[in-house]
Amino acid sequence: MANTDIAERWAARLRELAADEDVPGAVLGIWADGQESVAAHGVLNGATGVQTTPDSLFQIGSITKAWTTTMIMQLIEEGRLSLDTAVAEVLPGVRIGREDASAGIRIQHLLTHTSGIDGDIFTDTGRGDDCVERYAALLAEAATLFPPGAAYSYCNAGFVLLGRVIEVLDGRGWDASLRERLVGPLGLAGTVTLPEEAILHRVAVGHREHPRQDQPVSTWVLPRSVGPAGLITASAHDVLAFARLHLDGGVTADGTRLLSRASSAAMQQQRAGIPGFGYGPEAIGLGWRLNRWSGRRIFGHDGGTIGQTAYLRIDPQARVAACLLTNSPESQSLFRRLFSEVFGSYAGVIPPAGPEPAAGPVDLDLGRHAGRYERTSWWYDVSVRDGRLHVISGASGDRKAFSDEGPHEFDLHPADGSGDNFVCRARDGQPWSPLIFGLLGGEAPCIYLGGRITPRAG
Repeated sequence: MANTDIAERWAARLRELAADEDVPGAVLGIWADGQESVAAHGVLNGATGVQTTPDSLFQIGSITKAWTTTMIMQLIEEGRLSLDTAVAEVLPGVRIGREDASAGIRIQHLLTHTSGIDGDIFTDTGRGDDCVERYAALLAEAATLFPPGAAYSYCNAGFVLLGRVIEVLDGRGWDASLRERLVGPLGLAGTVTLPEEAILHRVAVGHREHPRQDQPVSTWVLPRSVGPAGLITASAHDVLAFARLHLDGGVTADGTRLLSRASSAAMQQQRAGIPGFGYGPEAIGLGWRLNRWSGRRIFGHDGGTIGQTAYLRIDPQARVAACLLTNSPESQSLFRRLFSEVFGSYAGVIPPAGPEPAAGPVDLDLGRHAGRYERTSWWYDVSVRDGRLHVISGASGDRKAFSDEGPHEFDLHPADGSGDNFVCRARDGQPWSPLIFGLLGGEAPCIYLGGRITPRAG
C-alpha cells in the first residue's frame, strides 16, 4: 500500500474516533515499516475555527522530560556528570526543603521521580533567562514526602532541577541547550519552547473539559520556569524524529550520533516500579515510562498542559513509534482506541485492558479512608456518601492561577476486596483510573493517584 493510502487510512480513522470522543483537534503521527504517516483532525482553536493540519504544533507537556533526560545523558557521556552525582555537588547553594536534602538527592533520583520532593510546583519566576535559576532557589521551601529512593511520586520540580544542571554545565539557558544539543542536530523546524516562537507556526490552543469542550482555555501556556519539565511545543513529525533517535540507538536520520547506544538503552531499563494496577506504566527508566503490552516492553511518555494532552509510545522490537497530539484535556479514551489499532496493526501488540470496578458487591470499611488529603498544588476531600466514597478535589496555590476548571467531584468504586484499591472517572464513557489508599513510610495514610502521593492532612 502506498504511503499516501496509509496516511489517508489513518486520517479517516482519526477523524471518526476523535469526533466520537469530542476532541476538538488532534494529529496522529506513525513511524512504521520505515515510513512516516501523519494525519490531522478538527480545529486548533474552537473560537477561531482554524483547521488542524499535519504540520500543526501542539504542546507535548511532560514528553519534554525525555528530551531533558537525553541532554543529561549527553553530559554524563561527556564526563561532566554521573547518575550518582548529588544535587549539592553540581548545584552548590541550592537547598531542597527546610532540612536541605540536596546532599542525598542524586541525579538518578531526579530522573526516576524518586527524590521525595513534593514536586508539583508551578511558581512563575518570570520570563527572563534566569527563570529556571530563580525557580531552583525557591525549592528551599519545598516539602519532601519521603527519603530519596524510598518511593516513586511524580515530580515536575525534579526535572526543573535537571534543567538547571544543564544550564550550569553548559553555561547557557535550558532552551538554548535544547536547540544546540537536540533541535538543531535533529533538523527540527517545528519544535519551540517560547510563545514568541510558537506564534510563527500553526499552533494549537487548549480547550476545556466536557461539556465545554469547544471552548478554548484562557491561559495558553505554563510558566517558563517549568520549561525543562514540560514546555516543548512541537509537530508530530518532530516528535517522531526524536522517537527515532531512541529507536536507532542515539543516531539521527542523517547518521549523526547524538547519544551512545549504551546510554539510549540505559534510558529504557527499569530503575523503579510504579505502583498501580490496570493499563498504566509499570516502571520508570531514566526519563521514559515503561509499559508492558501483550508481554512486550513498550516505552514512552504522556504530557498534559493547560487543556492539551499528548502521548508517545515506542516499540523497539517492532521498530514502531506513534504519537497523538491533542488540544483536549480528555483524550485518554481516544489514545487507547487509536493506539490499540495502530500497534495492533503494525506490531501485533495492544495495551492491556483498563481497570474496572469489582464485578459484585464488596463489604468494606469505607470510613477509615475519609479525610482531607493535601500536597503541593492539589487537595482531595474524601467522605462517605450514600454508601460510597465520594471525592471533591481541586487545584491550590500557584496551580490554581491557571486552572479554568473548578473543583471536581467523583465517586470511588472498589476494584477488589482489598479495601484499598478503587477506580474513578470524571464522567460516564471515560476510562477508569486507579486510586490506591496506602501508608506513606508504613505509617502515614495517603492517596496514590495520577502517579503522585498525596498525604492525609493532620
